[in-house]
Amino acid sequence: MKRIGLIAGAAVLAGCTGVALAQSGAGVSDEAEEAAETQGGPPPMPQPVTMAKRPDATGGEALYVEYCAMCHNANGMGTGLLARRRDDALLEEREDLTAAFVVIAARNGIGNMPAIPRGEVSDEQLQAIGDYLAAGPHEVAP
Repeated sequence: MKRIGLIAGAAVLAGCTGVALAQSGAGVSDEAEEAAETQGGPPPMPQPVTMAKRPDATGGEALYVEYCAMCHNANGMGTGLLARRRDDALLEEREDLTAAFVVIAARNGIGNMPAIPRGEVSDEQLQAIGDYLAAGPHEVAP
């Protein structure tokens, strides 16, 4: 029930920030960024990382993009909350993660992160994600 509320909230937020961008999947244009800067407003939010933006991703990286990036990439809820405690909040940029820690943290939940059940991500998939993150730091494209 909690996840449905978060998804619905994200949908409402997406509607508030620009339905056209959300529907088209387009990134923020240079013109939009420039307009925001000249009008004194905040810069536009980065677009979510999806397989369309990382088509060459395979194995643990592809699984990370599919299951984790929505919260653990730029402007993701998990990154924002983690940034309150760490300077290196982007998981892909960290070099101190072990696969075992990633698996335990994801499976059992940690802090504000809910537990990820086996019905959503299998043990094998979660191990591949853990192995990918443990092999970091990885270069994160903007």
